[in-house]
Amino acid sequence: MTFGLIGYPLTYSFSRSYFTEKFRELGLSDTHRYLNFEMETVDGFLDLPGQYPDLRGCNVTIPHKQSIIPLLDELDPAAERIGAVNCILFEDGRSKGFNTDYLGFRDDLLEKLDNSPQILGGTFNLGPKAMLSEQRALVLGTGGASLAIHEALRSLGMETLAVSRTEGDDRVTYADLTPELVKSHLVIVNTTPLGMSPRIDTCPDIPYEEITAEHFCYDVVYNPAETLFLKKAKAQGAGIANGMGMLHGQAEAGWAIWRG
Repeated sequence: MTFGLIGYPLTYSFSRSYFTEKFRELGLSDTHRYLNFEMETVDGFLDLPGQYPDLRGCNVTIPHKQSIIPLLDELDPAAERIGAVNCILFEDGRSKGFNTDYLGFRDDLLEKLDNSPQILGGTFNLGPKAMLSEQRALVLGTGGASLAIHEALRSLGMETLAVSRTEGDDRVTYADLTPELVKSHLVIVNTTPLGMSPRIDTCPDIPYEEITAEHFCYDVVYNPAETLFLKKAKAQGAGIANGMGMLHGQAEAGWAIWRG
C-alpha cells in the first residue's frame, strides 16, 4: 500500500520519516511505503492513482494546500470551511480531501494549556476548553496555515483576529496592533514562516512588551524548537509552545483517516 507527500520543495520531509518509522514499528514495512511526490504545480496529481494503483493516502504541504482542492472529488466539511487540504484519502476510485492541521493544533493547544495554569487569567480550574470559550486570539499571518488555526480556535468558542502585512476587511495590520489589542487577546499564534531555520533571527513585528504572564503564545514553526517569537514571549513570562505537537497530531489524524 502506497502513501505519500505532495509539495514543493521537499528538501526535508517530516511525513516520510514519520510514517516510515511508524510502518516499521507496526510491522508493516513489507506492505506499506511512503514516498515524496515533489510537484512544482498540482498538474501531476491526477496521474498519481494511475502510476500507483495501490495509492491509499497523501499528505499535502506548501504550496498546494489550496490549489489542489479543485482536483478532488469530495471535501470533508471542515476542509471545506477552512478552504485548505493537507490530507487526501483515495477510496473506490475517488479522492476526498481533509484538513487535519486544525485537529493537530486544537488537540495540542488543549494539552499545552493543561500544563499552564497561570495563563488566561488563572481560570484553569474550569478546564482548558472553558478557559478558551470567552477568550480572544491574534492569528499572525493570513496564509494557508492560518486558515486551519482560525477554524480550530473558533471550534473552541474563541473569537479570532487575523494580523497581516496588508490591509483587508477581515484583518488588521501589524501597524494596527495597539497595546490594548495585545492585552485583550491572550492567545497569540504565529502562522508565518518568520523565525524558521535558517532565518532564525526573524520574528513577527508585534509589541512584545505588552505580552504578560497571562498570555499563551504558540508558533506553528518547529525548527528551531524555540523561535525568536517564542523567546521574546517567554521573556515576558508567557506560556509558549512550538508546532511539533501539532505536526504529530495532524499525522496521527491522517493515519486514522487512511485506516478507515
